[in-house]
Amino acid sequence: MYALFLYTTGFAVLLLFLFKLRSSRSLPPGPTPWPIIGNLPHMGTVPHHSLAALARKYGPLMHLRLGFVHVVVAASASVAAQFLKVNDANFSSRPPNSGAKYIAYNYQDLVFRPYGARWRLLRKISSVHLFSGKALDDYRHVRQEEVAVLTGALANAAGSAAVNLGQLLNVCAVNALGRVMLGRRLFGDGSGGGDPKADEFKSMVVEVMALAGVFNIGDFIPALEWLDLQGVAGKMKKLHKRFDNFLGDILEEHKVNAGNGSQKHTDMLTTLISLMDNADGEAEKITETEIKALLLNMFTAGTDTTSSTVEWAIAELIRHPKILAQAQRELNSVVGPNRLVSELDLPQLTYFQALIKETFRLHPSTPLSLPRMASESCEINGYHIPKGSTLLVNVWAIARDPNEWAEPLEFRPERFLPGGEKPNVDVKGNDFEVIPFGAGRRICAGMSLGLRMVQLLTATLVHAFDWELPDGLMPEKLNMEEAYGLTLQRAEPLMVHPKPRLLPEAYQVFN
Repeated sequence: MYALFLYTTGFAVLLLFLFKLRSSRSLPPGPTPWPIIGNLPHMGTVPHHSLAALARKYGPLMHLRLGFVHVVVAASASVAAQFLKVNDANFSSRPPNSGAKYIAYNYQDLVFRPYGARWRLLRKISSVHLFSGKALDDYRHVRQEEVAVLTGALANAAGSAAVNLGQLLNVCAVNALGRVMLGRRLFGDGSGGGDPKADEFKSMVVEVMALAGVFNIGDFIPALEWLDLQGVAGKMKKLHKRFDNFLGDILEEHKVNAGNGSQKHTDMLTTLISLMDNADGEAEKITETEIKALLLNMFTAGTDTTSSTVEWAIAELIRHPKILAQAQRELNSVVGPNRLVSELDLPQLTYFQALIKETFRLHPSTPLSLPRMASESCEINGYHIPKGSTLLVNVWAIARDPNEWAEPLEFRPERFLPGGEKPNVDVKGNDFEVIPFGAGRRICAGMSLGLRMVQLLTATLVHAFDWELPDGLMPEKLNMEEAYGLTLQRAEPLMVHPKPRLLPEAYQVFN
């Protein structure tokens, strides 16, 4: 009997110890999960909106259970800094997901590849050969020439039917990147006029971003993956074949041109191909699949995000004519009426730089960060974060946090000027109030190129044109709703009438 008493007492003490241990390792607050599917229904049709609403109720650090996966969400600058700065090393890998598996060559790319030696090699190659300061400066003329071609096309369109600005911007971004990466334009003469290949490519990119933004049940309930209940995996496989054919053709054509000597100069793809054979040791060599995966990253993440951000900027300026006029006055004084903006002009445009920051704040190209994964259990703000948890940073919500920003829904570039509320904040991952490119080890590799393209395109369009909406639509009635997807697309494309405002010689383009 005494032994039974001791056993019962010991068991009770053990239970009490385990209970206290569990209490001391409590998860962050969050909505009650449903059986089996967890909090998947709470994600809504626009997840960054739904998660922002939940954060207002449960706080800036939340825990969700999506299927069988722990998910933590950061919705304030201070919480994001805890994950992406203090604990960055622990959250530098990616969780498994169907997009990376079925579209991005089974995790062979730079964006979704797990953290490790191979990822560091691809990151090094990108930093040295694609996005270094020297590489960007060497190809400055290409970006300026393609923006000039777009400007000429818009000037020629003046007085005719309204143009789809986002589509033309996308063609410009793709052709500028194509000339740098491949040594040639991908679509027509660069004007974007009636090129079915450009239309198809844009639709492919929009589809990949939409599919990548879906919270696929199979990712969170592995036993259901084979059923493909939402049809997502099937669509991804079909889309991958289209991209693989597109990229494979580019690669084969490039090899043929290099072999017969018709390649007139060295471009980035030639450099990448050389690393397949001439790298310093086996560990430094990259495979053909990795090259295609890198090209996939460049031509999706590196083009659509640029064009959509510029489209949002012009939409905001149409809705705020006083801000547009002030930006044009600054551009007039720095650039003048007889030429287009150069990248060398950009550092002198103080008000314009604030305008770009405000665009990135209100319309971050990736509103919900690409997911990261906890390599080990850790503690954040007193809460237990289990090993294997998926981290989502709600970049969109952080940039609209009323605890950080005065009148956060207002488009006010002045907040980034001297005397404003955030005069020293940048968008390069150092200030967590605005992190459109992410932060830490997994910050966007192409941030420097993206910044240059967004700034040059927006400055040129602001300087060279006034803008009118079609059919007498008033600026205040312009639809500013967002479409669903991994990137922040407009629900409706921006249709505009460009009105040239410079001297005629500024629009002359020599191809």
